[in-house]
Amino acid sequence: MALKVKWSPMSVSNLEEICNYIAKDSEYYAIFFAKKVTTIVKAIPQFPKSGRIVPEY
Repeated sequence: MALKVKWSPMSVSNLEEICNYIAKDSEYYAIFFAKKVTTIVKAIPQFPKSGRIVPEY
């Protein structure tokens, strides 16, 4: 069963703010970071249990 990831307006805004902050020093790394995040998010439907469980959880 494929899950669907839906970005909230706040998460989109947060990603943009983070990228803008990184871009102050390096536009290359801001783009690299944004691509990395979106690639990982696109993989979530295929691998919903990937990643680690944080110890606090």
